[in-house]
Amino acid sequence: MWSILIVDDEEGMRHFLLKTFLPRCHFVAAAGSAEEGAELMRERRVDLIILDISLPGKSGLTWLKELREQGYSGDVIFITAFANLDTAIEALRAGASDFILKPFRVAQIMNAVRLCHERARLARENYVLRRSLASSPAHPMGLVGTSAVVQQLSATLRRIAPVSSTVLLHGESGTGKELAARALHALGPRCQGPFVPVNCASVSPEVMESELFGHAKGAFTGAVKAREGLFYYAQGGTLFFDEIAELPAAVQAGLLRVSEDLKIRPVGSQQEFPVDVRIIAATSRSLPHEVEAGRFRRDLYYRLEVLQVELPPLRTHKEDIPALVEHFAAMLAPSLGVERLVVSETQMRYLMEYDWPGNVRELRNLVERSLILGELNVSALYAQPATHHRAAAANADLESLEKQHILSVVDSVGGDKSRAAQLLGVSRRTLERRYAEWSIR
Repeated sequence: MWSILIVDDEEGMRHFLLKTFLPRCHFVAAAGSAEEGAELMRERRVDLIILDISLPGKSGLTWLKELREQGYSGDVIFITAFANLDTAIEALRAGASDFILKPFRVAQIMNAVRLCHERARLARENYVLRRSLASSPAHPMGLVGTSAVVQQLSATLRRIAPVSSTVLLHGESGTGKELAARALHALGPRCQGPFVPVNCASVSPEVMESELFGHAKGAFTGAVKAREGLFYYAQGGTLFFDEIAELPAAVQAGLLRVSEDLKIRPVGSQQEFPVDVRIIAATSRSLPHEVEAGRFRRDLYYRLEVLQVELPPLRTHKEDIPALVEHFAAMLAPSLGVERLVVSETQMRYLMEYDWPGNVRELRNLVERSLILGELNVSALYAQPATHHRAAAANADLESLEKQHILSVVDSVGGDKSRAAQLLGVSRRTLERRYAEWSIR
């Protein structure tokens, strides 16, 4: 499914290359000059450019240098009938992937293109794999349970997976929002494409725009070369925004433009590139509340909530706890090198009576700890069977302590919130949100 742009001022060479690649590629276009090639690239991004060095007007070398500065990082194969060692070195320094002398055989140009394709494929797959391993649980899980709420969730995901509309997943922390996003991806027509997750709360606001859209060389201090963003790596697949409420305001505007125009512009570049990505977003907070508080764009919220799915907390389907415990134990035991977990009736009763404020994630963590210790550690919950009211009271106490701690740290640095945020290990945006929730100026 590769796309190629041929730029050569010789009509016979353009015809020869078009005839060679049209049956083999998803998209092939040809231009007689760098200026014509630039016009074509404004309409769509290409994976590879076969470029003549000697062109009327702007030379191939000059145009390649401009493309690299604008953020294009695709492969470029130079072809020329007049070349020497100095020209070849200059071409490679400018960012060329290969250098071929005219006349050449079909097998020669095909081999060069094949090598470029393979390098690009491996680089893209490795990048996506690294992100998936870094952000996804070490032991991915399926939708486990036979309760009515889990069956309804499964049916909803199956029903909306085939469409390309944006999906907004909402649920408490630990309910499995990324799991649901991965299920939507796996059940849909983009399942062969990449699933690229990004946690909006873990990426610094200063680099989020570059992380998503890429950047051109010299776009900011430290941008010594152009870099592709996550939208590029998610091409043909799914880009999952976890904790979307944490997305900085400036990047919210950029995401709205992309969702409407299906084009991205790398930071510091004048070039726009089309994208083919399904967007799935998730949040544990109320986006309507964030909109009313002025922290989230109203138009972006309406764009995201085309399809909305609510993830149920574990306390609403406790009948699935035995199946979940068995599932986690069977999944984790081999990797931990331990025996299967034995759960007594009394221990299971404790698990069924507990309200699980941390939801399925909390249950999984309990099973993992218990496997390591050799027995189900119910003491990690409460000494007596917990109730929802007791858990709520405990959370209220923790929030009160958190508020006192944060205010004391801010006071200790003379009200400097940026410095206080650094000491607390949170972003300035998170600190401001806490103040807004407490209605403190």
